[in-house]
Amino acid sequence: MSGSVLVTGMAWDTALGDGLEQVWHRLLAGETGIRVVPTDVPLRNERAAVPPDRAGPAGDPAGHQLALTRATMLRALAGAGIAAGDPRLRAVLGTSYGSHLDVPESDLYRWATALARTLGLRHPPVSVATACSAGSDSVLVGAELIAAGAAEVCVCGATDVLTRAKRLGHSSLRTMSPTFLRAFDAGHDGTLLGEGSGFLVLEAERSAARRGARPYGRIAGTGSANDATGSAAPDVTGRSIVLAVRRALADAGRTVADVTTINAHGSGTPVNDAAEARGYQELFAGVTRPPTLFATKGALGHTLGATGAIEVITLLLALRDGRVPPVLGLRTPMADFPLPLARAEAGRIGGTTGISVTAAFGGFTTCLVVEPPP
Repeated sequence: MSGSVLVTGMAWDTALGDGLEQVWHRLLAGETGIRVVPTDVPLRNERAAVPPDRAGPAGDPAGHQLALTRATMLRALAGAGIAAGDPRLRAVLGTSYGSHLDVPESDLYRWATALARTLGLRHPPVSVATACSAGSDSVLVGAELIAAGAAEVCVCGATDVLTRAKRLGHSSLRTMSPTFLRAFDAGHDGTLLGEGSGFLVLEAERSAARRGARPYGRIAGTGSANDATGSAAPDVTGRSIVLAVRRALADAGRTVADVTTINAHGSGTPVNDAAEARGYQELFAGVTRPPTLFATKGALGHTLGATGAIEVITLLLALRDGRVPPVLGLRTPMADFPLPLARAEAGRIGGTTGISVTAAFGGFTTCLVVEPPP
């Protein structure tokens, strides 16, 4: 990636709260926000992850998505010292289905334009809807806009809300766990849904330097691939993951030997976990010091389109502190899993290069390479 794209602000809203440091410390402590969320229809599991002040799915999912996105974006911008009306600011907004499955008239672009109007943004937003890679792809698009000189400052991220239709859909597809989300565990049997929002302010290095901004880190490289296998099931060979990671590392001018930690997709479904394991086996075979892998969905639930944005924030904090949270629900790792896993307590990591990987319905796979500030 030509030029340096810095992260000068970030914020999230999760099942463990919305304070940046508060949520981070709860993740390191091994806490989970997954709990029983009552439903009026039979599901494989009533557990889900919603913010602490919520009793269950919102009665107005479209309005709730707008409110959640607005609050999170404004906190990210305030942390960066950037006003929503700044003429340099571009917004890249992601979601999976948002409220569309429950409110069909709420399409996947109209919500973004409505948000831009309420915030007084000076430019039309870019809307990204690449399923569970939407958050990662929003950051990818923003970073590429800045690297190409097409933008100076971008606020990028995604929001997804827990709705009745999404819970019914994953229950019917049998991707929903009947027990608990146990990523990369020999007994994994599915995922559990969550609700959340994550946004990052990306800024060209020269702009951040002029303002005296103190960045959290930088987006060093981006890469994506699509296996085109089907609407839901991934290519079990993990080839799409291999392509996305290699492209991102090449963009960053790094090799697999430079990677010290991975924030994995870790959805807890047997097929997804197996595809990731095979991809990492191919990528890191022969590496003398393989990276430590962690995953946060056992703590925050699978937040669908928001997951990639939330996870890259987590990765930046992990590199800052040299620690990764445990993989919740992990008791017995999958047989022959190729990388060391963060186990029952927060683990220590070294090095300065991390990757965040998302693998979505529709075959969308995205990798972001992040590093501490230059």
